[in-house]
Amino acid sequence: MILSGREILRRMGGDIVIEPFDEKKINPNSYNLSLYNELLVYEKAVLDMKKPNPVQKILIPESGLRLEPGRLYLGRTAEYTRTERLVPMLEGRSSVGRLGLFIHITAGFGDVGFSGYWTLEMFCTQPIVIYPGVEICQIYYHTIEGDYDPYQSGKYQNNSGIQPSLLYREFEPEE
Repeated sequence: MILSGREILRRMGGDIVIEPFDEKKINPNSYNLSLYNELLVYEKAVLDMKKPNPVQKILIPESGLRLEPGRLYLGRTAEYTRTERLVPMLEGRSSVGRLGLFIHITAGFGDVGFSGYWTLEMFCTQPIVIYPGVEICQIYYHTIEGDYDPYQSGKYQNNSGIQPSLLYREFEPEE
């Protein structure tokens, strides 16, 4: 089951932590998250799953930043989140998608116990100007049944910035 907006509000500070929190961003069954003021882009045209891929940081000025089609942009939420006993999920907002900007379309499934900022995979179908602080996506919460082990991964847990792919670590031999 998906939590209602009222239930999200009721669980704030308990099972759900969103910092900073603004009650005006609650929807009937989700909460809008905002875009932080920086992006990462990969520097190479061909990425390698088995290697770290170098990235370049781009600041998003208050006057806006033009994104170009055919390029992946990594952003992050301005809000830090922590979730216990619930499965957090992330989706782009329909108003943003209707402008041809797709947010987090392949990896919106969170893990019980995740703590940190959400890295956003952003891709546009035509040039678009984006702004820091825009409500870019929404988080919603599923209940979970049965016993579970909370998320403990060292790859992305407790992050403080935009996280490029760390998939290459899965190819490294275990010690």
